[in-house]
Amino acid sequence: MTVYDVELTLLEDTLRKTMTTRSGADLDTALTELGWHDMLTEMSDLAVPMVFRLLGETGAHGPFLNDVVLAEAGLPVGGAVRLPYTGGSWVLWDRTDKATAPQYSGTLDSELPLQVVDAGSPVPLAAGRRALGWWLTGTSRAMLSRARTHALGRAQFGRPVAAFQAVRHRLAETLVGIEGAEATLAAATDDLGSLLAKAAAGQAALTTARHCQQVLGGIGFTAEHDLHRHIRRALVLDGLLGSARELTREAGATIRAEGSAPRLVQL
Repeated sequence: MTVYDVELTLLEDTLRKTMTTRSGADLDTALTELGWHDMLTEMSDLAVPMVFRLLGETGAHGPFLNDVVLAEAGLPVGGAVRLPYTGGSWVLWDRTDKATAPQYSGTLDSELPLQVVDAGSPVPLAAGRRALGWWLTGTSRAMLSRARTHALGRAQFGRPVAAFQAVRHRLAETLVGIEGAEATLAAATDDLGSLLAKAAAGQAALTTARHCQQVLGGIGFTAEHDLHRHIRRALVLDGLLGSARELTREAGATIRAEGSAPRLVQL
């Protein structure tokens, strides 16, 4: 292991510990102090996947998508920008958490300061879609981990739930979907590739939510288990910057209009 690898491992450990204790505007402040803005400028190819994947795995949230979109547009980071949402809506991820206040109407999720707003100006979306894709795969891995733990520890008819073939198939299909989405994200470099990667990650998250809820059984449908928080997060993130269904249709329309499918990965 090189010195660079050690430094990346230490950075990931620091980010994970920070995200397990902070969220929202508090996490925004903490990551800014850790040099998030510099990382976004100097090592975005490493920092963005790491930060957004950890957001998904830890269940934390923060307004960092604003920074990714603003940086791609060549604008100063640290602000907020209106973003397209599925169904033709637009949203604003507030940096002050004020949209989570009970009196604040028009939010998509009570835990997220994501406010429904009027339409904004078009902005580049490729980098933001890749970032959301990593967030979705991180969320998917968090759900899979909880379902696996339950399957190994829960027994029925004298056998662990994990011993049943139907459960194994669900967990295996979930893992294949997550791994495939991550491979697509790693290969994405342009607008179409990023669009398809976000669609793959969104579909993987929806599949993960369905299978993991079934594996967990009744408790997976209750507020007692934190699976429901990850499912809600996956549903909201899937719709941000275009849902899996919308993006798949958009990609199909683009390819049909051009009359050919571009090579997205050099094998």
